[in-house]
Order: sequence, then structure tokens, then C-alpha cells
Amino acid sequence: MKRYLLSLALFLPTLVEAQKHHEAGISFGVANYYGDLQTKMLPSTDYHPMIGVSYKLFMTPQVGLRFGASYTTISGADSLSDIKAHYLRNLSFASRIIEAHAGVEYNFWPVDRVRSRISPYVFAGVGVFYSNPYTNNQNGDKVYLRPLSTEGQGLPAYPDRKVYSNINVSFPFGAGMKFLVNKTLVVSGEVGLRPTTTDYLDDVSKSYVNLDTLVKYKGMQAAKLSYRGNTASGWDGNYVTYTDKRGDSRSNDWMWFANITISIYFNSGGNSRTYWQTTCPRGRRSSSR
Repeated sequence: MKRYLLSLALFLPTLVEAQKHHEAGISFGVANYYGDLQTKMLPSTDYHPMIGVSYKLFMTPQVGLRFGASYTTISGADSLSDIKAHYLRNLSFASRIIEAHAGVEYNFWPVDRVRSRISPYVFAGVGVFYSNPYTNNQNGDKVYLRPLSTEGQGLPAYPDRKVYSNINVSFPFGAGMKFLVNKTLVVSGEVGLRPTTTDYLDDVSKSYVNLDTLVKYKGMQAAKLSYRGNTASGWDGNYVTYTDKRGDSRSNDWMWFANITISIYFNSGGNSRTYWQTTCPRGRRSSSR
């Protein structure tokens, strides 16, 4: 660890000396999620606004580090599903998402040069986010789901089911297009996918638990919000058992953002002058005198 920190300390001055430009901006867009209550990556419903801030440090005109934070909401409802089994399950949720992330960005063309005002780019990184799924109960009141152990998390009867965390890791990656409007303004549009380390963004993952056991440890409201099929139109009158599937635990949940970012471009004037001096014939003649 000491060698790693020493190497990083020695390397940082090189990065600072080699850096070409900075970008700092604010983002606006939409967000959605892919999971047990939303099985389409491009659904027709449940889009929510997102807002974020970002800072990018480019060591070269094409390769840079990116840092940011964002805030949004995700949601899903079985009542909107065209899958009959999901519709009859009749669950719903929403969750605020607060994320901080860092990564690497690659510009295919060096936008710090006046002749390259447009560039596609790709990015990848890692993030940490907070989520806390909730729903509305039969009275319309907002109820957070994690404390209710709707799938038996943390109950003595189900020792293999641990309480899930509100803080998890995401892995943002995606692509965009960047436009250098003038020497100080950059506008970019991007789409970023985010696989996560949790299958409980929506509070749904595994099978149902015994509802009597859930009532014993967590109360009647927990049982009513664990299984809501009895309130769905077309319910056959049969309650679920422990062996009945509630969610799909084979894969974790995803989020995705689509946004427009307006950024201030630092040192763009100096970079532009340097570019013309080294590439323009007139600039070369002037510098040779």
C-alpha cells in the first residue's frame, strides 16, 4: 500500500503538467430502471427527471477522468405490465437515487482544437449510490419497504436471507456526442447504463415467504405489502406459498440515464492558440520569425 501511495504521489504532478483542459457542467435528463417490475430496457412508462453535476479533467485532448453526482427517481408498477403473471402480482415501488461516480472518458476527436468542434465519446467507471424503495399502502400512505422484510430478510425463519443495503455500487458506461459551441461552452448528449450490485432496487428478488410468519415478526402491513395479488383484478382467490416465485434472482437490477450536459470549457483559448501556431502555415511562419 505504501508503494502504491508513493507511486500515485509521484505520478500526480505528471498528470497536472500534462493536462490539456477541464470541463465542469450541469446535466438534465431522464432516468429509468430495468428489474423485476420493469422487464423492458426501453419501456413506455415510468420515466423520471434527473439532474446532475460533473467535472472532467483531460490529461490529453482525447483521454480524461470524469467525476459527478446525480439525483433522480426510479419506479415500477405491475399494474402497467403486459405480462399476466406480473399484472396479477400487483406490486409497485418508487425510490430516490443519489449517486456519486468516477470514470474514464475517451473523445474520438480532440475537441480542444478549433477544427474539431464535434466528437463522439465513450465512458466507463464505477459509482456508489443510495436507494430506499417505498410504496403506497392500501390507505395511500407512503411506506418504506426495507424495514418490512417483505421477502423474509433478517427474520429467524429465513437465515439465508440477509437485509439488503441502502448503499450499493453501480458501474456506469455509455456513449455520447460532444459539441464545442465556442471557446468556453460545451454541450453534450449521452446515454449511460448502470448495472448494479443489488437485486433490491425494487424490493423484489426471490420467492414469497409464509405470510403468517411475516405477520408474526413484522406485522399485518408487511404481509399485505409482500403479497398484493388479492387486490388485483382477476385474482383467483388463492394465496401464495413459500415456494411461489416473487421475483427473479438470477440477475441484479439496472438503471439508465439519458441526459444533456452544459459545460464550461477551461483553458480552451490557450489550447486553440497553440493549435493554430502548430498547424496553421501562417502561424508557423510567424513563430519562426
